[in-house]
Amino acid sequence: MILLSFDTEEFDVPREHGVDIPLDEAMKVSVYGTNKILDCLKNNGVRATFFCTSNFAENAPEVMRRIMDEGHEVAAHGCDHWQPQASDVSRSKEILERLTGRTIKGYRQPRMFPVSDAEIERMEYIYNTSLNPAFIPGRYMHLSEPRTCFMTGKVLQIPASVTPWIRFPLFWLSCHNLPMWLYQRLVNRVLKHDGYFVTYFHPWEFYPLNEHPEYKMPFIIRNHSGRGMEERLDMLIRELKEKGYPFITYSEFADIKLAELNKPDEK
Repeated sequence: MILLSFDTEEFDVPREHGVDIPLDEAMKVSVYGTNKILDCLKNNGVRATFFCTSNFAENAPEVMRRIMDEGHEVAAHGCDHWQPQASDVSRSKEILERLTGRTIKGYRQPRMFPVSDAEIERMEYIYNTSLNPAFIPGRYMHLSEPRTCFMTGKVLQIPASVTPWIRFPLFWLSCHNLPMWLYQRLVNRVLKHDGYFVTYFHPWEFYPLNEHPEYKMPFIIRNHSGRGMEERLDMLIRELKEKGYPFITYSEFADIKLAELNKPDEK
């Protein structure tokens, strides 16, 4: 099973490099990228999960409507991506449900920062996918955490996929910089080992960042951005479809796993 997702937020990465970007410009970049992603998904006939900040959802109603109309899941990604607050777990769910008319079942914390498991459960999310259990110094260094999905109370935790043993991450940055043949080989290894693959990208990766030196993006982020990432995402989806892997939403995956866990013992 393929769990493809996109952290659909206002483009705030320049702020990490000392560049103050206004909200309207940040939204322009993210709206552009989200539409490119949706085009690719539509052309390939696959569905994904869009983890949206309430900030994005409130400022891009047309894009939110397209996400839903084309059969994708909307999940929560906090409120203001640059300044996450503890209250975002509840506020983002409430705002997204009001804007979409849907029950929001999943949460991902901005930048994969720690988030209260108790608050996630209190707000009746069925899954949380705020963990990248990779071997990367810094905020993604979680070697003691489970590598595959597990339960915390009543909530299914769905970590981002990393390779067995050395825990090499297979998220967006890897897809930017590895040769695609190698990235795809590592994805196939995870699928054979785990039976599913969990990854995430951002809309701003699909914007031509190399044409905007004023954003001061590092090379590893700019590499293959824009059209290059459109081609890479398309290539990845096509190969996985050719192998017969189904693309499902995170809530569908959570329903499957929770049903397995709640299945009566037949012994």
